[in-house]
Amino acid sequence: MKLPTPKSPWLGETISAAAPEPVLVTEFGALYQADCNEILPLVKSESIDTVFADPPFNLDKIYGDKVNDALSEEVYVQWCVEWMTQCARVLRPGGAFFLYNLPKWNILLGAELSKLGLDFRHWIAVNIKFGFPISGRLYPSHYSLLYYTKGKPKTFRKIRTPIEVCRHCSGEIKDYGGHRQAMNAQGVNLTDVWTDVPPVRHRKFKSSARAANQLSTKILDRVVELSTEPGDIVLDPFGGSGTTFAVCQSKNRKWLGIEIEDVTAIKERLLSGSVEHHHNDDIVDSYS
Repeated sequence: MKLPTPKSPWLGETISAAAPEPVLVTEFGALYQADCNEILPLVKSESIDTVFADPPFNLDKIYGDKVNDALSEEVYVQWCVEWMTQCARVLRPGGAFFLYNLPKWNILLGAELSKLGLDFRHWIAVNIKFGFPISGRLYPSHYSLLYYTKGKPKTFRKIRTPIEVCRHCSGEIKDYGGHRQAMNAQGVNLTDVWTDVPPVRHRKFKSSARAANQLSTKILDRVVELSTEPGDIVLDPFGGSGTTFAVCQSKNRKWLGIEIEDVTAIKERLLSGSVEHHHNDDIVDSYS
């Protein structure tokens, strides 16, 4: 398969010619190795269908030489507002903005997204235990995935998940208030609490070139299916290990990616296909 050049038509319609050359171009996407606050101003207004952002959580982790993950609260929030403002600008009317972070930060950042004129739709709780118990507090067991849109969503696809069964006896866990016979045969509507996202621990699901945490493809599967149609463009300003880009390519979505640190893991993942996707039984029922 012949890969498009950086001058491919869709890319030219999305980002200014003043942008640096991408470090990777595939059939569906282009990756820039740079600070997102340098690249985002070059992305054309209202050219992106969905933004998915998974920024550093300001937990004093080591990502590389170019990321300071130990900022003061004020500086961290202001830094987020800077790139979120650009992300809101580049969204098309009806486009979706997903922000993945700790609840501590998303409380503050959600308020900032509202100030930018975006409309709140959901606080999605992704049930994954992390860290250790902290004295005097409940055990933290979920990450927050905020879902905002730029006005009425232009795409919202109904997703159904399989009816839960016991892993031991295979019997159904719930009786659904005695109305089981009225349930849709394809499953239940996706809720805003995701308890079925597997951690990325096995080496077949993660790149050996990246030691930092990596996202499950199941999260991105749902983000992409929920908010886009084939051919739409997804922007991820914090490319990380390339999960967003791998999912977009598997689902015929275009993508625009930025990563400030080393991009070896992303290149390896997209060019070799060596990292597997988590199994996903979701059924995309319809458009609405």
